[in-house]
Amino acid sequence: MNEIRASSLKAEPFSAAQAVAAGVDFAELQRGPQGLFWNEYRPEDGACRIWQWQDAKARCLTPDGFSARSRVYEYGGGSFCLSDDGVLFVNEADQQVYHQALAGGPPLALTQGDCRYGDLRFAAGQVLAVEEQANQHRLVSIGLVDHQRRVLAAGADFYASPTQSPDGQRLAWIEWSRPHQPWTVTRLMLAERNATGWKEPRCVAGDKDEESIQQPRFDASSRLYCLTDRGGYWQPWVERAGVLEPLPAVDADHGPAPWQLGGCTWLPVDETTYLASWTEAGFGRLGLRSGSVLEDLTGSYSRFRSLALDEQFVYAVAASPVGPSAIIAIERQSREAVVLAGGIAPLPTEQISRPQTLRYPSASSEAHGFFYPAMNAEEKPPLVVFIHGGPTSACYPMFDPRIQYWTQRGFAVADLNYRGSSGYGRAYRQALHLNWGVADVEDACAVVAYLNEQGLIDGRCAFIRGGSAGGYTTLCALAFRDVFRAGASLYGVSDPIALAQATHKFEGDYLDWLIGDPQQDVERYRARTPLLHAESIRAPVIFFQGELDAVVVPRQTRDMVKALEDNGVAVEAHYYADERHGFRKAANQAHALEQEWLFYRKVMDIRI
Repeated sequence: MNEIRASSLKAEPFSAAQAVAAGVDFAELQRGPQGLFWNEYRPEDGACRIWQWQDAKARCLTPDGFSARSRVYEYGGGSFCLSDDGVLFVNEADQQVYHQALAGGPPLALTQGDCRYGDLRFAAGQVLAVEEQANQHRLVSIGLVDHQRRVLAAGADFYASPTQSPDGQRLAWIEWSRPHQPWTVTRLMLAERNATGWKEPRCVAGDKDEESIQQPRFDASSRLYCLTDRGGYWQPWVERAGVLEPLPAVDADHGPAPWQLGGCTWLPVDETTYLASWTEAGFGRLGLRSGSVLEDLTGSYSRFRSLALDEQFVYAVAASPVGPSAIIAIERQSREAVVLAGGIAPLPTEQISRPQTLRYPSASSEAHGFFYPAMNAEEKPPLVVFIHGGPTSACYPMFDPRIQYWTQRGFAVADLNYRGSSGYGRAYRQALHLNWGVADVEDACAVVAYLNEQGLIDGRCAFIRGGSAGGYTTLCALAFRDVFRAGASLYGVSDPIALAQATHKFEGDYLDWLIGDPQQDVERYRARTPLLHAESIRAPVIFFQGELDAVVVPRQTRDMVKALEDNGVAVEAHYYADERHGFRKAANQAHALEQEWLFYRKVMDIRI
């Protein structure tokens, strides 16, 4: 076994607790007459709270005992919106909609019962929302005064983005039906108002061609827009005479895969002008485009979400390679960016490892990602390969305290956007179709060989880690390839068949797309199920699992752990009684991070 000198893996003062504490995040930024509002997640208690910024001051609106977080489709999103006199939000504990007046007083429930709500929008005295009840989904409106609930649309399997035009005469939304996912095939629907209510809706796009449509928008003149990938990338299109036409745009994705509701990565200003973020070589860009003229607002940032604007400022949740998520305001004339909240890195700038674009050969294709050099390494460092979840998701070149935790300890990090990730166009995203457990594993192994050939790492000492779907790739790489010294699975999939039988509706057909039909493609499933090939895993593995996980149930992890123990493999497992799919409590996150590091040190025979 190759030995690594302890001097190359110095224990830096940047602790796991500090790394987790730096994981403050922001979402759902919104601008209204009464200021700027956002949802803020803080890891110390795992709660999400709504904040208001007005007159150069920030104040928290969410009282103790409440947390603004939706669980619709399990991944939630769109947990709050602005009303005329306050905010409307989904309370995490009971998943009901509450109204909170800015003038004060406790939040008042608008709904009650066993439904869950998400993707909240406010229009003409009503809340528009996605409603979930016993695996049935609808679009509904809820009166702010009378609390009357009305069904706006039903019959499709899934709904998203209910959006009403400023003149109140048009209602648009996204819907899709099984077996599709929102990043494969969706429909843009439009209903128009008559004297008695809404007319029968019509499908504007997505009824004939395979395309993914997201983020419908109306401008001030009530024109309809959306992002569609029918041109190869998620780009802005406008409806003219009932037909979608493309707006001038960079050949790049202008939105991520819509795992969560309520995303906003672009906004139309008028028929020829829009604000948008997009990705180039994985790095985020931001600009105002008017025809062929592009006003670049990117500055020093590398990721942009939750866009908003007014006449003076452009607002965003942004992050940079040296700064975590922040609420920023960009003055439109000077282009000067001011941080309103967040953005403070827990490390001096000179001690932060910066992302470098990775584009490397893999099998007969190529893959993407970011490389973070080890800090303070005295020789070729060991490597930790990060595999994001999804798998139709992405990683971003921004300050991630978890990555810095490793680089501070002398590890290099490869954060991969393997084939199937979003951000590189539809064809790259579709490359994982029926290839999960193959293409992603090839990309994870190929990056080790590539970086080793470049002289950037010690290829004999590479580790692999991933959560959820990333945990599946991790276990497949350990079972089917001899590249990694050890691995870590965080609430990872070890048995796809068991996952298909127990998973929730939103991902109920996802495995059919990723691997195949469980009934017809039995041999393919067997060939790609880590649990059935546990005897092939000889490298040590550490597991982390939430006991409340409804996506990857704890039984999966326990079965995999037992199989490895029975085979005499060095294995550790940590279970967290109060965690779901993805850890949110600071103490649990810090414990998992530190235990993973200690585990790798043991593997490398370093005295602790």
